[in-house]
Amino acid sequence: MRERTVDNEIRLIPYYRNDGVSLPWYQDPDVCKQVDNRDEPYDQELLHNMYDYLCAHGECYYIEYRGNLVGDVSLRDNAEVAIVVCKEFQNRHIGRRCIKEILRIAEEKGLDHVDAQIYAFNSQSRRMFESVGFYKTGEERYRFDL
Repeated sequence: MRERTVDNEIRLIPYYRNDGVSLPWYQDPDVCKQVDNRDEPYDQELLHNMYDYLCAHGECYYIEYRGNLVGDVSLRDNAEVAIVVCKEFQNRHIGRRCIKEILRIAEEKGLDHVDAQIYAFNSQSRRMFESVGFYKTGEERYRFDL
């Protein structure tokens, strides 16, 4: 896994433990709801468990936007993608640009599709994934064919 340049504003940086930056993203109740449908923020132990799982079962990257870490994106070995962009940096098309790069990574790995779970109430994520070509396959499941 190597650093990847998405465009002149965004890079994907391989995950390394950086709680000072990432924990606040997962302590925002709105972000927790969007991502995990949870009403309670993450604590450090849950954050470590999540990142350890993502790294052990695929590739996990920080999203760097204009020199600031603003979220994370992962591609699991089962071809499932997940992305988080902190609230202050949402609605700047960062997510869709990162997902397009994850789709390139998936192609390089020889995958034939990528899946995403998006909660029914999360219209913002649904619109973002659909804008890059994902289509609905179930109540809260979306797919992109490579």
